[in-house]
Amino acid sequence: MFDQRLLSTLKKIIPQFIQKRIDPFEALGNSFLKKANEETSPDALVLDAGAGECEHKAFFNGKKYISIDFAEGDASYNYRNLSIIGDLHKLPFKDNIFEIAINIVVLEHLREPKDALKELYRVIKPGGLLYIKVPFCWEEHQYPYDFFRFTSFGLRYLLEASKFEVISLEPIGGFFWLLGRRLMGVLQFFQEGWKYIFFLLLAPIFGLFLPIACYYLDHFDKERNYTMGYLCIAQRPEKYGELSKE
Repeated sequence: MFDQRLLSTLKKIIPQFIQKRIDPFEALGNSFLKKANEETSPDALVLDAGAGECEHKAFFNGKKYISIDFAEGDASYNYRNLSIIGDLHKLPFKDNIFEIAINIVVLEHLREPKDALKELYRVIKPGGLLYIKVPFCWEEHQYPYDFFRFTSFGLRYLLEASKFEVISLEPIGGFFWLLGRRLMGVLQFFQEGWKYIFFLLLAPIFGLFLPIACYYLDHFDKERNYTMGYLCIAQRPEKYGELSKE
């Protein structure tokens, strides 16, 4: 949605406590990954499935971190830090080797998400965990590799069909967090040339004050039917039959 150089600059100058309120999607995702790190053993083998630029590696310092990605979809990405360039539908790993796997804003980019989940089930140890973050109300991105959006019911179905047990499945905010992000989206139309004047004029309103107000107003949405996405923890059960090859 926004120019990556602009985003990088803003992250350097905006205090963290404000960033968490104007971009709760990323903030909650970061807390999710910190939890994943805390709940794994010190010598855990961690798989980042769909790692992109390996930005999640920092959450697993000291762990054995393996990253894999198809390395297509965003021309601006630097894929050189990947452990392996490969297909998530056919993972090049032995069975039962990873204590945890993370799949962060990736599942929507896979043509056959159920096949990829079955592969993750195969390579995760019995008792191991899968941490998933998916968008729901989101713009198309990484053209043309953007295929799906998942409801909570759809995500649960795919995981259970792949023999995972869903431990937790939580929305990333409600109507007002989603509204805050939509309001920030106004600024994407004013990032170039002479239009940047409007960006500077509108940014304090649409990029700061309104999103922060929406952050606190979200308390009033109890149903969370409108949400930016979902955070899910699934487990490969200790005892379960082998997956069907179909």
